[in-house]
Amino acid sequence: MAQKRVIVVGGGLAGLSAAMKLAEDGIPVDLFSLVPVKRSHSVCAQGGINACNEVARQQGYSEWEHFEETVLGGDFLANQPPVYEMAKMAPDVINLLDRMGVPFNRTAEGFRDLRLFGGSLYKRTHFAGATTGQQLLYALDEQCRRWEAAGLITKYEFWDFLSPVLSDNGVCSGIVAQDLRTMQIRAFRGDAVIIASGGNGLIFGQSTMSVICSGSAAARCYTAGARLGNPEFMQVHPTAIPGEDKCRLMSESARGEGGRIWVPKKKGDARHANDIPEGERDYFLERIYPKYKNIVPRDIATREIFYICEQGYGVGNGQMVYLDLTEKATGIKYEVLKKKLGGILEIYEKFVGVDPLHEPMKIYPAVHYAMGGLWVDFAKDGRPVEQGGGGMEKGNPRNQMTNIPGLYAAGEADFQYHGANRLGANSLLSCIFTGLFMGPSVKKYLSDVQKGSAADVNAFVYETRLKDQQKKYETLLKASGDQNPYLIHRELGKSMSDNCTIIRVNKRMKVTLALIDELKNRYQTRLGMPDGSTWTNQTLTFARATGDMLLLSEAITKAAIARDESRGAHFKVPDDKADRHDIPLDERAFQRDDANWLKTTLVTYKDQRAELSYEPVDTSLVKPRPRTYGKTAAVK
Repeated sequence: MAQKRVIVVGGGLAGLSAAMKLAEDGIPVDLFSLVPVKRSHSVCAQGGINACNEVARQQGYSEWEHFEETVLGGDFLANQPPVYEMAKMAPDVINLLDRMGVPFNRTAEGFRDLRLFGGSLYKRTHFAGATTGQQLLYALDEQCRRWEAAGLITKYEFWDFLSPVLSDNGVCSGIVAQDLRTMQIRAFRGDAVIIASGGNGLIFGQSTMSVICSGSAAARCYTAGARLGNPEFMQVHPTAIPGEDKCRLMSESARGEGGRIWVPKKKGDARHANDIPEGERDYFLERIYPKYKNIVPRDIATREIFYICEQGYGVGNGQMVYLDLTEKATGIKYEVLKKKLGGILEIYEKFVGVDPLHEPMKIYPAVHYAMGGLWVDFAKDGRPVEQGGGGMEKGNPRNQMTNIPGLYAAGEADFQYHGANRLGANSLLSCIFTGLFMGPSVKKYLSDVQKGSAADVNAFVYETRLKDQQKKYETLLKASGDQNPYLIHRELGKSMSDNCTIIRVNKRMKVTLALIDELKNRYQTRLGMPDGSTWTNQTLTFARATGDMLLLSEAITKAAIARDESRGAHFKVPDDKADRHDIPLDERAFQRDDANWLKTTLVTYKDQRAELSYEPVDTSLVKPRPRTYGKTAAVK
């Protein structure tokens, strides 16, 4: 029998972690990436990675605290055993990265330094300046290069994943992909396939994500039969630089290191920020949440910023607030913040032309992360927590598998670990954790579950899928209608951003859903291809992704309309109160409804439409409770 191989789609932290772990176990891996691995979106992560360590334990922190903070931050919509397993394994993940040479910041005593991050009163976020994602990505890439040299990892950079290949019995047995330089389309045999392709922020037009984050790989699995889980939950980060082309993240680490958010107390105050005295500034997060202050979870900070601007207190064009890192506001020396936050300070200075340590930054929320994604399974460790159980059963082939046998998902491409809202610095952890933890599970699938191997699958199956994709490619290349894919995407992005982000109202989302139907029809019947070249045709790649984004946006919007509650990042306002700007957010929104909506949204692609169903959430470890974060004052 031929040696079994695994295909990994995605060159970010989740994909590299999975590839490295499988290679360590002697399993050959084909690693596909839309861009060079070192340009994967993981490189943009700035603030840090969460885990308990010996310094955190001295504060009274523990892995259990980390777990509880995560499920509370996610408004109890995440299955608890996988989250608990992630929190338990987090210290080992950090130790592994440290041994790989990640240059974590350290204290004067030599311990790995920690910073505050949203949703916790404990310092438990490890960091490498303000370029943590880059340092982690480069370290894992070095490990994968070692296995590449040993012949166990083969990289396919600049390749676009087009579809999974399902054998006659519905088992995933490979993929079809396209070389984006020669435009050659090929089928690849694989005994298991891991989708680790990141998020879908491009659906919203502008986001803090890279412009390659269209969600296409997940969408193509979705149309092949894989279910989506909780697609309606999209995180809007409270602090980003608004831009014409995209929004640039200003990391939560800025607030974790002492940055303060404020607006002038007087509406329309035109004075320079530095000229406004302390007594005339409204540090509204500190006023409303005196316990957590500027490190409340992201969904909460985002809504408060939105509301304060809606009331007319915003600065600049009325849709921004100040994020202040100056010594006047923080009491922290210039040199200290420059050392810890240099990466993001340079980004702000480059794009705005102002040193943010001398003048407060102007920021506003922007789409940042998809909590939802491909639905994946898990096998619970039934032992009590006191006996080391409560998490997932290690090595069980169900862990991280989609509903399609042999098709797995990891990182931001799956739905499992963040519920209704992700805590900052848990994304890097979940990506690396899922990649490492699923390795033994995939290995077990290959040895104990899979019947035969992909080498035994009839070649006709691959030839058929290849011809299907070749036909789609040729049809798209020759499209001569009057609809430009970039303009279709612009219309989609504007409507999704306007109606499906911070505040959600059914009557507005139904307008978006109707527009999506119209755009789908225009895309399918009137699309025109501006570039017909057959060599490195990036327009074609984008046009194909536009069709995928239309499908995912339908799933997001339908699921959001159906979920009649407010939970985490999904903040729904009743139709009859949507235009009443004088009503505080808490009073005009639906409340969390555990009796009817403590359940996972499942979306299946059926008859070219998104079909909704639901399943219960495992809350066996911590009973759901209100997310107040010490709120004591109403918005003025």
